[in-house]
Amino acid sequence: MERAFIPPAKPLIGDDERQAVDDVLATGMVVQGPQVKAFEEEFSEQVVAGVNCVAVNSGTSAQHVATLASQLPEDAEVIVPSFTFAATGNSVAIAGANPVFADIDVNTFTLDPASVEAAITDKTVAIEVVHLYGLPANMPAILEIAKKHNLLVFEDCAQAHAASINGKPVGTFGSWGSFSFYPTKNMTSLEGGMVTTADDELARRCRLIRNQGMEKQYANELVGLNNRMTDVAAAVGRTQLKKLAGWTKTRKENAAKLNEGLASVDGVVTPTVPEGYSHVYHQYTIRLEGASGEERDAFRDALKDEWQVACSPWHPTLRVLNCRTRKKLPARLSPCRFTPPCRLKTWIASLRPCPPAPRLERESHDIISTRAASHRKRTAYSRRYPRHRFDGTSPRAQCTLNRRVRTGRHCRSQR
Repeated sequence: MERAFIPPAKPLIGDDERQAVDDVLATGMVVQGPQVKAFEEEFSEQVVAGVNCVAVNSGTSAQHVATLASQLPEDAEVIVPSFTFAATGNSVAIAGANPVFADIDVNTFTLDPASVEAAITDKTVAIEVVHLYGLPANMPAILEIAKKHNLLVFEDCAQAHAASINGKPVGTFGSWGSFSFYPTKNMTSLEGGMVTTADDELARRCRLIRNQGMEKQYANELVGLNNRMTDVAAAVGRTQLKKLAGWTKTRKENAAKLNEGLASVDGVVTPTVPEGYSHVYHQYTIRLEGASGEERDAFRDALKDEWQVACSPWHPTLRVLNCRTRKKLPARLSPCRFTPPCRLKTWIASLRPCPPAPRLERESHDIISTRAASHRKRTAYSRRYPRHRFDGTSPRAQCTLNRRVRTGRHCRSQR
């Protein structure tokens, strides 16, 4: 039987979103207007427990605007994960600060508190966590470190809409949070972002910065940008927000089925979810324990060639963010102090295939489970490829496979 090809992504846009766009176009007010204001209010109430929300035109803009609004001192250092999309470090650098990279936890892929504390210097002013793949970072430990060293905490929530720790939503732990509404996120506004903060003054500065430094037309109070969200984007976002809870439920159900199917497969490590944490599975991520980079690539190729599941590797690039990015950045490569180079090149080399759609759930889950079992049986403990050592003692050559737990037909995730 010929299998249907499952592409890496396809945004979930239906008749409701199309109607919302048509309604806005009919009004003639398509830039920042009543739809943006309503979207901010609804996102605040439904996702981040009522804190201030400031809508902007992308997730990267949300990080950039919020970092600028934080008024960091000259040559300040902000600790960020070495395993994240480039926007995390770029936003810090463009705002005039220096990103310093700390390692991640081997099980959760989020910032390792011990690595964070080792990276702190007298120039460190903030820690920016990334709630990667939809799993909240270790906020209790990070907040404790921040309190100890009098540091700010920023949250990159681009992949974690509605994630929480003991009921407290991400985006409400630190000074501010930033969300992305890129077409392949857990919800979309076609393109857009949101700053969340409990600090009224910081929220006001964000609103000024996103709109050329103006709160009232032509009354410029500070140097600003044009990062406004359009009413068209906000209308789509409001429509998607109504579906977010149902989609999140489906993602969690899909993840549970995948966990069950992969539980008995030797060498496959399924996502870790600490007690009290709510994982929203923007991506479903497994590790092939003991596999080499070549074996990881063979696994990826087999998923595509034999099972019609498209995948593509994702390699972090933040290690090259040095003085070429901004003149005031230090010439040294910060992550070299904290992150073994091979961990970025081999161990954390993730794949990005399409997650299972509800209509294809059973078949998709069987595809992953069956293929994983077959691959591990053929290659487990093979001597064909050398095992890499990351810390000089542990033979844990591992690789990462990201599978998005789908809520619709085909959906990709990238910032």
